[in-house]
Amino acid sequence: MTLSLILPIYNEEKNLPSLFERIEKVMSDGRYDYEVIAIDDGSKDSSLQFLKKVAGENLRWKLISFYKNYGQTAALQGGIEHASGDIIIPLDSDLENHPEDIPLLLQKMREGYDLVSGWRLDRWRENPLSRRLPSLIANKIISFVTGISLHDYGCTLKAYKREVIVDLPLYGEMHRFLPAYAARRGAKITEIPVRYSPRASGKSNYGLSRTFRVLLDLLVIHFLDRYLDRPIHFFGGGGLLFIFGSLLSGLYAIYLKAFAGTSLIRTPLPILSAFLFLSGFNFILMGLISELLIRTHTPLSPKNSKIKEKVNF
Repeated sequence: MTLSLILPIYNEEKNLPSLFERIEKVMSDGRYDYEVIAIDDGSKDSSLQFLKKVAGENLRWKLISFYKNYGQTAALQGGIEHASGDIIIPLDSDLENHPEDIPLLLQKMREGYDLVSGWRLDRWRENPLSRRLPSLIANKIISFVTGISLHDYGCTLKAYKREVIVDLPLYGEMHRFLPAYAARRGAKITEIPVRYSPRASGKSNYGLSRTFRVLLDLLVIHFLDRYLDRPIHFFGGGGLLFIFGSLLSGLYAIYLKAFAGTSLIRTPLPILSAFLFLSGFNFILMGLISELLIRTHTPLSPKNSKIKEKVNF
């Protein structure tokens, strides 16, 4: 079993020495052939210098340096694209995830699972209203929309079989929806409790604005899951519904004119009918354009456009 550990890193200079020691201690028993892919996501502190030093002394540690800060999803995407292991395991670099839990994920995978997700069972216990309740609600919504029931979508620590996440196009905040992507490929998914430690140093990059971005990305995931191959079914269905409403309002306006003597200029129904018809027509056109875009789709940017430097590849 070969492992690829992926570490997205942004301004974690105080946490990296301990993280390095703990990962090496867990992996030192010789049971696994492993690599560690550290992605420096445009850090402004000395994180990159420390990673270069580690990579220079240990060939198992590989470094990817981005030109600037692109976000966690881009960092994980870069790590996955360069991973060579049979099992891919991302984990946070702020020590909130415990590297010591990696063997637990691998042990669970031996039961036949393709994806084992970490569940930070004790997270936000001291903040039941301000943090725990919103997190619970968010995870319930994501589980309902994606159809994959997990308690902690936000936990980075997960173990994936390579084939269920390789070549997935990720953007926005979509790294947390990797289980949904994997499920579309037929992955067998489960979760296990893992330990959680509050950030000891550094600044958290999470906030309320990220929550809103996650919800918007969730809408995209739901749309892609249902209509990626045939967007005309979504836009065309909405368009036909608008046109049907236009027909009803037009017929009712004619009925009022013929049987109630109501002048067409004294009722808003003709304007409503025209508005609904034009809206429906535009929806259908959007569906046709989407179909053309899907059939002529090309990547928006080269695969390595974010990468400034690579070490040990």
